[in-house]
Amino acid sequence: MAILRALWGFLDDRLELQPLVDFIRSKEVPRHRYSFSYFFGGLTLFFFVVQVCSGILLLLYYRPTAEAAFSSIQFIMTRVPFGWLVRSIHSWSANLMVLAAFLHMFSVFLMHAYTRPRELTWWSGVFLLLLTLGFGFSGYLLPWNTVSFFATRVGTDMVAKVPFVGDWLLHFLRGGDDVTGATLTRFFGFHVAVLPFIAFLLIAIHLFLIQRHGVHVPESREAESHRHPALRFVPDFTLRELVVWLVGLALLAVLAALRPWELGVKADPFASAPAGIRPEWYFLFMFETLKLIPAHVLAVEGEVVGLAVFGVAGLLWFLAPVLDRRSLRGQPSPLATIIGWVVVVYVFGMTLLSFLGVFGS
Repeated sequence: MAILRALWGFLDDRLELQPLVDFIRSKEVPRHRYSFSYFFGGLTLFFFVVQVCSGILLLLYYRPTAEAAFSSIQFIMTRVPFGWLVRSIHSWSANLMVLAAFLHMFSVFLMHAYTRPRELTWWSGVFLLLLTLGFGFSGYLLPWNTVSFFATRVGTDMVAKVPFVGDWLLHFLRGGDDVTGATLTRFFGFHVAVLPFIAFLLIAIHLFLIQRHGVHVPESREAESHRHPALRFVPDFTLRELVVWLVGLALLAVLAALRPWELGVKADPFASAPAGIRPEWYFLFMFETLKLIPAHVLAVEGEVVGLAVFGVAGLLWFLAPVLDRRSLRGQPSPLATIIGWVVVVYVFGMTLLSFLGVFGS
């Protein structure tokens, strides 16, 4: 203990840590019937940390070339002790991170936590969700198996539909006209360097803004929160957060151990695309929507119309703090609540129907 006190005194004397400790001790979190929604953000952060740790272990053996990528993962899964488990943890935690991020975003929107003065918190969170999807899209190709290869080809083909800059974006992502080893190298660079750098920066900004403005309480629950004593951040809220993390870890362990992530068959760029190629589940609601749009809408290609609609919808979602005039006064909007639930039902409904095979292959 004397050594710890001496170490603390050394650090506190040079970094002035005591004010930070006092802030943490005095920090409180309001409590109401929707308090459970506070934990989705922390759960997303937990799965991101798992992603980083397991990804570093995979990097020790992975080789990002078209010739060696598949065989290097095969080596990890068959020759490296517990390599299959590490890869399975990495893959499952990626999916759970996306799920937690979506749940966090929808809960924030439905509780109108984007209202003044939390506009910057909302915008940084939306960017983090886009980065999360970027992690999923870039990492999907890295095994270089048949499904990931052709799904990436279909996904990048969509980019070419963007007006004016589509061809440039397509060549930028692929590193050429088609999905090749150059594409794999670029996606690897995005996945392990560019996106993590941006993510760490945005996470720091997002956490700072949350600490700066505190946790939002819905207007309808303010009276209720006043009737309940607030939770001390340390240790009460922190212990509850740790319990949620343990539940997430237990779910991740069960999925990784009982449903190991399969590797599939090595990609053959000269083979025909297998039937039923689909993107990852978090892109299914867009994928199925684009399939339902007619080939041409008023002489405009259907896919272009669909991508334009999704682009405009995403922009409106991003600008919710500005478009919701009542939010400028820090008040909730009933119309925004209705829109939020419509989006939730549509996204999860289309995803579920796709899994059930309602739309066919």
